[in-house]
Amino acid sequence: MDNKLLTLWRYYPSGSIRMEEISETLQISSKQTTRYLKKWMEEGWLSFTPGRGRGNISTLVWKKEVESSYEEEVLKRIDQYPVEQTSKYLMYNWSTNSKMRLMNKFHTKLGFVQESTDKLIVPKRYPFHSIHPLEAGDVFSAHLVANVFNRLVTHAEDGKVIPEIAHSWDISSTKLRLYLKKDIKFHDGSILTATDVADCLEKIQTHSYYKELWTPIEKIEIKSPHILDILHPTGCSYILPMLSMMCASIYRETKEKILGTGYFALQQNNDQKTTLTAFKDHFRERPLIDVVEFIQVPEDFKGIYHSHMKETTSPSFEIESDSGFGVIVMNAYRNSVIRRKEVRDYLHEIIAKNRPTIGDLSPRLIPNDRSIMVGQEQTLTTPKTKRPKFPNPIVIRGARHTANTTQWLAEIFEKENIPIEIQWFSFADTLMKHPKTLDVDIFVHGEVFESNQNFSFYHFLKNGFSPLSPILEKNEEITKLIEKYKQIPFDNWTALNLEIEKELINQSIMIPLYYQKRYIPFSTDIRNIKIGHFGYVDFSKVWVRPKV
Repeated sequence: MDNKLLTLWRYYPSGSIRMEEISETLQISSKQTTRYLKKWMEEGWLSFTPGRGRGNISTLVWKKEVESSYEEEVLKRIDQYPVEQTSKYLMYNWSTNSKMRLMNKFHTKLGFVQESTDKLIVPKRYPFHSIHPLEAGDVFSAHLVANVFNRLVTHAEDGKVIPEIAHSWDISSTKLRLYLKKDIKFHDGSILTATDVADCLEKIQTHSYYKELWTPIEKIEIKSPHILDILHPTGCSYILPMLSMMCASIYRETKEKILGTGYFALQQNNDQKTTLTAFKDHFRERPLIDVVEFIQVPEDFKGIYHSHMKETTSPSFEIESDSGFGVIVMNAYRNSVIRRKEVRDYLHEIIAKNRPTIGDLSPRLIPNDRSIMVGQEQTLTTPKTKRPKFPNPIVIRGARHTANTTQWLAEIFEKENIPIEIQWFSFADTLMKHPKTLDVDIFVHGEVFESNQNFSFYHFLKNGFSPLSPILEKNEEITKLIEKYKQIPFDNWTALNLEIEKELINQSIMIPLYYQKRYIPFSTDIRNIKIGHFGYVDFSKVWVRPKV
């Protein structure tokens, strides 16, 4: 089957046509077009009579129904082959009705497959950006990291630091001593030691995205195979929360792959399919399912987690989870009118006035006129200023993952007759902060905090993935406030977080926009659904009630 043939069928009925039109629609050269047309004529799909001379009218006659034939074949293949081999057909250029029928059929292949092993098949709309703990800057990749790797410590629901790879620790004002659990295995069966832990922590110290966070750490010393010291002579009250972050996951790198100690081992990872297998020798407990497979599907695919033992029309329920927040960031140090505070304040005023309408885009978006930190009642003041001059358009950065909110922002500015220009970038470019993505005036940013909100806010200001870090480096007032984190005990950070957030808002650099919810539908036979890191399901706990 050929998506180019389906595209030609969709856009051109039998009749007159120019060869140039076909080439442009299929985005191929004239020579390639000629070869394809010859092939399709030989296969009996169509007849094509070229016009004499370049640019003259040709004649296309369809001999067979392409879309209905293709749809029938794909429906058969979905039944006969594994989902990772058939998901690619959902990306074809179908009509709406055909695509809906195929997606409904594909739905029946997702969920738990109870054979000799239990398998959960999950739709993924985008490839994972990275599986490395130091490079997983997006929430989707970080969720994968959370399943494959462990950290030294983690956080309980009440916010307390609890053991994970480390079973105990001694802490003073200048040193943290960690005692590691014995016989923890990596996924290849090798045993974790203090050397592995030290190697990972030293890589964080020198990594461009995290070294600023780790400046208080002077040295890491291995005392025995299961004991190591982290020395911070000038003090680091946030050392335990820092070790609980996803970037501080422990791993071992070989020439072939990166190994973790988590509940699941990464067996396969490509754009079409990512496979996690249960790690039977996990130091805590074995997961209740054997395999989790992420299968690539179209962006508009509406997934439901269900088992093969029930039809997609079976009773279902939704799990609600927090999915972070959205802010608008103004690039206060770009060489444009955005440098002027009166310009930022005027745009801030327009955003605040229109903020209640952000919920019209989706029921998942809840307008937020308070703090980005859940539970904090930060009172926001909206600046009032006269309309400044706009000699050039305000440059707005857009990306796939913020397309709707970016368009909303553009529209509310246009209503106020503010000249704008939208520059679109890929998700990868915005995540890795390609230089061109920083040469803009304003953009929407979505963020999901990890479990410790107080440290996550500081991490949001300082880590290399943060859109704020390059802006704040040039802001003397906020830089002085950030330096206070090193002197203030971690338990007292809430007030400082709120003070810095208020200053960011008052300078019209960061403006809270929305809280976001995620609603995940499950069939009623899937049990023990618990929300883990970043608002995603904890796969290690899920099981399916068998049909007896």
